[in-house]
Amino acid sequence: MDTDWSQLRARSLVEEDAAILALHKPAGIAVTGERHDTDLVESAAAAGETLYPVHRIDKVTSGLILFAKELRAHGELTRQFNKQTAEKAYLAVVAATGLPDTGVFDLPLSVGRKNRVRIAAPRESIRHAAGRWFVDDADLLPAKNYPSLTQFVTVLRGPAHTVLALRPVTGRRHQIRVHLAWTGHPIVGDPLFDRSGAHQRTYLHSWRLGLTASWRTPPELSLTAEPDTDFWAPLGESATPPSLDHAADLLRTIR
Repeated sequence: MDTDWSQLRARSLVEEDAAILALHKPAGIAVTGERHDTDLVESAAAAGETLYPVHRIDKVTSGLILFAKELRAHGELTRQFNKQTAEKAYLAVVAATGLPDTGVFDLPLSVGRKNRVRIAAPRESIRHAAGRWFVDDADLLPAKNYPSLTQFVTVLRGPAHTVLALRPVTGRRHQIRVHLAWTGHPIVGDPLFDRSGAHQRTYLHSWRLGLTASWRTPPELSLTAEPDTDFWAPLGESATPPSLDHAADLLRTIR
């Protein structure tokens, strides 16, 4: 992966002002702290630019990543993620069909062996009714667990794959990836659950962010990174990428 900062910054730029920098990150490059690999924060620092990640997306995930250029803006924005008031939306291509038009994964997470994130209950105890996946409290494992909620809208249906727009309300580590895989809807190319190497990338994309930014007029930060054409590859060459505006509106209505 080419990590020349000036070139990557220029071709990935989504939004910039005196306090923030938003990029459309390609899949395959880490945001920060990736051992043995160059990451975006390190690349920027090497070029003389200090950036503070406002949130995290996985190395395998493409799409929006927001940085603050100053600590005041960093504090204001990260508090919104911590309070779950930041609006987040992702897109995913899953290897499954038959999903409802809208749904909710209400499945607590825990950390298992080798620091792997998992559902905090046996897989066979996951229940599904009226578009909601959940487990009963009596089935929770005797370990620390973290309430985790992901809402979704079905965007496009193919013969073997489905495209979802998702809102991770709680934003736990690997939340979307684990919720989908453990309920039988794994993200295509996700190395956490598919080690075949049959796909060019992981088909998970950070699509939209909405936050309050007091220094802007009006005081809003509304960001979108439309997925590149390669994101639609699992659906076949003849697939037409759908209009996504309706999916964004529907996500806001799920409760």
